[in-house]
Amino acid sequence: MKNIIVHGRKNKQPIEIACSQLVMGSGDFLRVDNMEDAGAVLDTYFELGGNTFDTARHYRHSEKAIGEWMESRKNRDDVVIQTKGCHPVREMPNVPRVSPDAIADDISLSLEMLRTDHVELFALHRDDPTVPVGAIMEALHREVESGRVYAIGASNWELDRIMEANDYAIQHNLTTFDFNSPNLSLAKVNRPRWENCVSADARMIAWHELSSLPLFSWSSQAGGFFSGRFQPDNVVDEEMAEVYYSDANWERYHRAQILAKEKHVTPIQISLSYVLNQKFPTAAVIGPENVEELMSSVAATRIVLTEDEVEWLDLKRGERVQRWRRFKIS
Repeated sequence: MKNIIVHGRKNKQPIEIACSQLVMGSGDFLRVDNMEDAGAVLDTYFELGGNTFDTARHYRHSEKAIGEWMESRKNRDDVVIQTKGCHPVREMPNVPRVSPDAIADDISLSLEMLRTDHVELFALHRDDPTVPVGAIMEALHREVESGRVYAIGASNWELDRIMEANDYAIQHNLTTFDFNSPNLSLAKVNRPRWENCVSADARMIAWHELSSLPLFSWSSQAGGFFSGRFQPDNVVDEEMAEVYYSDANWERYHRAQILAKEKHVTPIQISLSYVLNQKFPTAAVIGPENVEELMSSVAATRIVLTEDEVEWLDLKRGERVQRWRRFKIS
């Protein structure tokens, strides 16, 4: 399994954090009371070379479950943890809580749940544009200096705010954002899947290409849009229909089918390989609930797409349609 590098600091010295391109997400299946099933998935992922786990203070169970798993396997030194904080509390979902106090409180509780004294990666789960970036970056810098966090990033921040925050950090000799975690997938959203979430648009992707800042994509497989479970005339899943159903996405799905047949893989594997074959460092957060789903994602990491194929899948090229349409898709 390939790695990408995130630059951070440990004991006030620069370090390189090697993160596997497939990042193990932590859905509701990852609970302490379900570790007999979930543990088998985590163990297999780890045995296959995966080392990076995505969690968050907002997630109900996963930090505690990951902490118990690491403790039982005695593998903390070989694991990279990305957790996130400053999400609104469930009781007041529309009240932002991005502040220095929330940063410190969430990291403290995350470390307690994870049974560790540090996390390699910490991302702000949401943004509050009314809060000046200076106070936020100064608080995050203190966490890096203290050793509780090795690298900081943003999740669901708009590009202009990320650039403003990094400019402030550079001007004041503070830690900059060293990774970004928006949604990036072959299927493009009609609206945010969850409120105040951010998807990487063309401008953000171009910025990543110039900066080479690593991108950790959540919902990298678009909620299973390319799995074959969904069809244009099937709107039973209203959320999926509202978020992903569009003429452009059905054409992307059709092209993924064509390319999958040529490469002897599945469309959902093609959709994952699209994320992993960008011009800049990318990692994809996956959420397998069994070993079979995990193995499908691992196989997708071995698919090599050319720049031409990536652009064709994303409807930016059409020259090869005729060549690929010699494969009939039922």
